[in-house]
Amino acid sequence: MADDSVPQQSSTSQAAVHIIYTETPKNEEPEAFHLHTLSSVLGSEDAAKEALLYSYKHAANGFSAKLTPEQVSEMSKQPGVLQVVPSKTLQLHSGPGKLHV
Repeated sequence: MADDSVPQQSSTSQAAVHIIYTETPKNEEPEAFHLHTLSSVLGSEDAAKEALLYSYKHAANGFSAKLTPEQVSEMSKQPGVLQVVPSKTLQLHSGPGKLHV
């Protein structure tokens, strides 16, 4: 019987990039902690490696990953996870002729 408590990764068309801020792991390398945390939501280390886009280890601790809304909800409940936010790309409104010196 399948374990229904762990949402499996569903269609990538529903997944969006999120940034997951975490506590600094005490007895584990940050990237290993990020994969472990992501694996607990996605159900396997292979799925976590596929979804993990980047591990942040210097100015902030966390990682970015493609997650469905259900996975975002489950990720927010994981030990050590401080915040899960959608990633946003911002466009700068400057260019030639728009710079003021």
